[in-house]
Amino acid sequence: MARVLVVDDDPMVCMAIEVYLERHNFRVTIADGGEAGLRALEGGAFDLMIIDIFMPHMRGFESIRIFHERAPTVPLIAMSGYAFANLNSPAPDFLRMALELGASRCLRKPFTPVALLTVINECLSEARARFPSAIPMR
Repeated sequence: MARVLVVDDDPMVCMAIEVYLERHNFRVTIADGGEAGLRALEGGAFDLMIIDIFMPHMRGFESIRIFHERAPTVPLIAMSGYAFANLNSPAPDFLRMALELGASRCLRKPFTPVALLTVINECLSEARARFPSAIPMR
């Protein structure tokens, strides 16, 4: 079973991801914020991380950068539901910026369960190709 760390401060997002992934034979660890996620990362081994970009107590991309530095071989999926109040103003592309900081893929919230599973499987396949003995087959 592939081990997935989900880091998000929204308990409903965490619960939805956890239930869906466990039904698809993943072992899921939930962390309710960046600091809890870093503690989980220090205490366990993961095959994939799903990290929210904007959480309290960690400034946006700091979490992506830190998680990638601590586990550079573990694929990281950045997710964000950040929306701007004024849609007519040019907005920075936060998800593209997350890719530049080490994320393997990005998901814009809300996303479908199928989109989540597709991105996870792509990341795990790529990681298996790079590190064949490190990632279990599902």
